[in-house]
Amino acid sequence: MKKRVLFLCTGNSCRSHMAEGLTNHFLGDAWEAVSAGTQPSGYVHPLAIAALAELGIDISGHTSKTADAFRQTQLDLVITVCDDAAENCPLWLGQGRVTHISFPDPAKATGTEEEKTAVFRQVRDDIRAQVLPYLETFNS
Repeated sequence: MKKRVLFLCTGNSCRSHMAEGLTNHFLGDAWEAVSAGTQPSGYVHPLAIAALAELGIDISGHTSKTADAFRQTQLDLVITVCDDAAENCPLWLGQGRVTHISFPDPAKATGTEEEKTAVFRQVRDDIRAQVLPYLETFNS
């Protein structure tokens, strides 16, 4: 039986969706990932969609969801992905063990389109390098 993980942040527009997409793509045999935000932005950032598309992962059908939608869901793990220094990570009151793995918000990147895209790629690669190994060794 697959384990279930919720990736939680404030806006549910970038990091949590990238983590969800990476997990379902690379670890989908063992994990089912979902994502949500405490104050959903209402959209999935186009550069997050593009960054995952570069790896052959399609998250273009994802929607920004509220954390309340998952409060009654059976979860093994909740991972908050906010950047502590810049944001207050949401408090999770539902099921599942909570852990925090911090990533900067790529939506706050400035500069040219190429410079912003580079930030999204870096966050995507950092999520892949930190979250996936964590999930592979997780024991509930």
